[in-house]
Amino acid sequence: MDDKIAIVTGATSGIGKEIARGLARAGYRIGIVCRNAGKSEATVAELERGVPGAVVETFLADLSVQADVRAAAERIAERYGRLDVLVNNAGVHEMRAAVSADGFDHMVATNHLGPFLLTNLLLDPLEKSAPTRVVVVASEAHRNAGRVDAERFAEPGDYGPPGSFRVYGRSKLLNILFTQELAERMSGTGVTANAMCPGLVATGLVRDVPGSGPVGRAVSRTPFLRRPEQGARMALRLAVDPAFEGRTGGFHSSTPGARFLPENGARKDRDLQRAVWERSAELVALNAR
Repeated sequence: MDDKIAIVTGATSGIGKEIARGLARAGYRIGIVCRNAGKSEATVAELERGVPGAVVETFLADLSVQADVRAAAERIAERYGRLDVLVNNAGVHEMRAAVSADGFDHMVATNHLGPFLLTNLLLDPLEKSAPTRVVVVASEAHRNAGRVDAERFAEPGDYGPPGSFRVYGRSKLLNILFTQELAERMSGTGVTANAMCPGLVATGLVRDVPGSGPVGRAVSRTPFLRRPEQGARMALRLAVDPAFEGRTGGFHSSTPGARFLPENGARKDRDLQRAVWERSAELVALNAR
């Protein structure tokens, strides 16, 4: 298979669909990882209809379920054998605590443990095609994470809408720490890893936030609320732009004014970064790389 191949998670709507569309326009063969068969069929039809010559395939998996992630990674590796781009986009912001099938906080399982496991299981196909790129959709919400306990970050909690923002922020900080450690571990292999924030985008995730309807309508008249295709731009740059060739371990924000904010100190904590990786590997039963 001579085509360049890209995997995008959470590609049936919002930013993920626009990332998949952009990669298809750039000539990539696309594999989308998603939970809903009906939505995936509609997305495949839309992308192939809108991008002449596009080839889009589906791999069904719930990223909060480790057995699903392992099965999807196996199918991807068998189908393609190699991989050029992996975009970990799928994520949720749940207003109330829930427990995943494996016994972890559902939001952390979906947003962090699932992408962590999927990426590690696809490192061999990525190395085969190096230079290759891993892109992780994180968020400026990581600034609201509070203190991260490397041993207990995935334990189920009890929270409602106010507390959900702290847990969501924690999952996004975990995304960034994972990406930074991945960049370190893959140094010299030709596989780069970068995280990004798409800015505040009008997606289903935003619509889940109480009061976001009227707030969103007001903000949509400003530069702060973006359309999904705008939110996808930085991810696409990190995935295909020659200017990012060889650049790794970065967090690139599309949020206006974010560059003027001080960096979250946890992002500079190498010990925490390594501890999060090691604990994540334990929680998903991943052999140390």
